[in-house]
Amino acid sequence: MPTVPPMPTLPPTPLQPPAPRADCPWCGSALLAGRRRMRALARRMSRLLEEPESWLDAGTGDAAFPDAARAFFPYTSFDGVDPTPRVLWARAAERVEEAHVGHLTDTGLTDRYDVVTLLHHLEHSPDPRSELTAALRALRPGGHLVLRLHTGNSPFSAADVHTELQDRGCTLLTRRPNGWWPLQRIVARKN
Repeated sequence: MPTVPPMPTLPPTPLQPPAPRADCPWCGSALLAGRRRMRALARRMSRLLEEPESWLDAGTGDAAFPDAARAFFPYTSFDGVDPTPRVLWARAAERVEEAHVGHLTDTGLTDRYDVVTLLHHLEHSPDPRSELTAALRALRPGGHLVLRLHTGNSPFSAADVHTELQDRGCTLLTRRPNGWWPLQRIVARKN
């Protein structure tokens, strides 16, 4: 009986990152600048924080922020949550260790993370106040919440977020937001 040679196998297709969010003009048009900003934010956070054990990036998409932050926090466990399946790609690409598809309010995470980032997430959320509540719930006491808002797209202003965080007993580590600048960064510590 003649021997049949084995079928050649094709190499696995390389993982390609998904396209940026098409429904947000800021996210889509500022992808490269956004990655530079993410790296700069991670650098600033490395001056503020000791190496955190765990970090949740809400609205992570393809986990560009955890990918950039890993250079400054190599021993931190990064997880991601996103309403789109892009977070599954991020998990497959090993940019995050755990991937949660859905909104932060759906995860039920409690007192688990040292840092939670909401980078341009509240603007895209159907219920931003609930997402902010869920982010605070996911933080351990003494944990840090890092927000970046594009106030032109946000349902509430950075000053509203400052007030909301203070009302919930958080210590603000950033000064009062600049009213004319559309991009606001807010860092708070959960007491």
